[in-house]
Amino acid sequence: MGAVLQFDKISKLYSLRQVGTGTLSRDLTRWWVTTVKKQEDPFLKIGETNVHGQKGESEFVWALKDVTFDVEQGDVVGIIGKNGSGKSTLLKILSRITSPTTGSINVKGRIASLLEVGTGFHDDLTGRDNIYMNGAILGMNRAEVNRKFDDIVGFSGVERYIDTPVKRYSSGMKVRLGFAVAAFLEPEILIVDEVLAVGDAEFQKRAIGKMQDISKENGRTVLFVSHNMNSVLQLCNRGIVLNEGQMVYDGSSQDAVKKYIGSLTSKTFFEGTDGNTNILYAVRTSVSSPGEGGSVYQSSSPINIEMIVEVVQKIGSLVIGFNLLSQYDYPLARADYNDVSQLHSLEPGRYRVSFEIPPYTLAPGTYKIAFDVAERNRKRYTTDKSALYFDVITGSDNFGHVFPDITPKKLSIVHEKWIKGVEKMSADS
Repeated sequence: MGAVLQFDKISKLYSLRQVGTGTLSRDLTRWWVTTVKKQEDPFLKIGETNVHGQKGESEFVWALKDVTFDVEQGDVVGIIGKNGSGKSTLLKILSRITSPTTGSINVKGRIASLLEVGTGFHDDLTGRDNIYMNGAILGMNRAEVNRKFDDIVGFSGVERYIDTPVKRYSSGMKVRLGFAVAAFLEPEILIVDEVLAVGDAEFQKRAIGKMQDISKENGRTVLFVSHNMNSVLQLCNRGIVLNEGQMVYDGSSQDAVKKYIGSLTSKTFFEGTDGNTNILYAVRTSVSSPGEGGSVYQSSSPINIEMIVEVVQKIGSLVIGFNLLSQYDYPLARADYNDVSQLHSLEPGRYRVSFEIPPYTLAPGTYKIAFDVAERNRKRYTTDKSALYFDVITGSDNFGHVFPDITPKKLSIVHEKWIKGVEKMSADS
C-alpha cells in the first residue's frame, strides 16, 4: 500500500523561558548563526532529555529526540508511554500545531485531529456551524458535508443542541461532536489523543468501533494515543512506545503494551522481614504467571501468588492469606488458610504458602495484593511493605486470537479454590 506518514529524525526542543532563549545576546547569537550564517542552532547542543521529577542544568529540554518511523496506509498505530514521554508533542507536530526543531515529516492525504476537548471548534459558533467550518478546513465543499451531516449529529448525540453555541456544551458533548466530525468527514489519516477518556463508557466503545471501521472498511490510517492499554490492544495492530522523548519500541501492539507496562514501577515481589520477628513474619511474597515476566499478565493465564512465612512461635489461631483489591483499594476477594478448618497450628519453622487465581477470573486492570499473616481476630503481623501490584490485560490463545474484555465475577467472597498448598521448608529457626 505504501507509507502515508514518514517521520524522519523528528526532534522538538523547548526553552523553559517564556520568550526566546532568555537573553537578548543569546537571541542575537541564534539569529546570526541560523539566519545569516545558515548554520545549526547552537542551543540545540545544550538541550537535556525530558526527565520528569529530576532537576536539570540546562534551560532547554528535548520533548522529542530523533524519532523515526513510517506508517503504512490502513495501519492503526497506538502510541503509548508515560506522561511527558512526548506523545502529544508528536501528534501536535503531525497536526501542524507546532513545528519540529529538526527533522521532517512527509504526509500523504488529509489529516483530521482530535487532540484536546473542543479542538478546531469556535466557541461562539453553533454545533452546526462548526461542522461546516471543520469540513471546509478539511477541503470539503458544502454538498460533501451535507451528505455526512445527519451521521455526524446522530453519532454525537447532540441533536437537541446542534444550533446552540458550543461554549454551552459540556466537555463530553464537545468530545462526542469533535470525534464525530473528525471520523465522518473521511480524512485519510485520523489522529486521536486520549480525549476519549472524557466520554462515558458507551461512547468510548462506539468510538473504538468507528475507528476500527475506518481502518478495516475504508483503508484509512489511525494514530491513537491512550493510557488505556486494553483499548490499544483492541484497536491497534501496531504499537510505538515513547520514553523521555525517544522511541524505545516499534512492533506489535501486544508486545508494545508488555514493553510499556513492564517499564512501570509495579511491585511484583517483596523480600525481607515484615512484621514482628519475635512471633511470625513474611520473608518473601511474589506474584507471577507462567511464561510471562514483569508485572503484566494476560487474562488467559493463571496468576500464581506465593508467600514464604517464618513461624517463630506456635500460634493457636493462625491465619495466612491475602486480600485482592482494585487499584483504588476496593476489596474484591480474599483467600486464606486458617488453623480452624485446615491447618491446625503450625509448628515453628519456615513455610511456603501458594495460591493460584484461575484464568479468565480477573477483568483487565490494575490489582493490589495485600498479604495477611495474623492471629485470628487479634493481631496482624504483615504491613503494607509486602503488598504487591500487577496488571491484567486482555488475553489471547495460542493462535493469537484476542479475547474480549471479561466481565468480573462476583469476587467479594472467600475463594478456597485458589488455595494450592503449604510446604514446610525448614525446621525450627
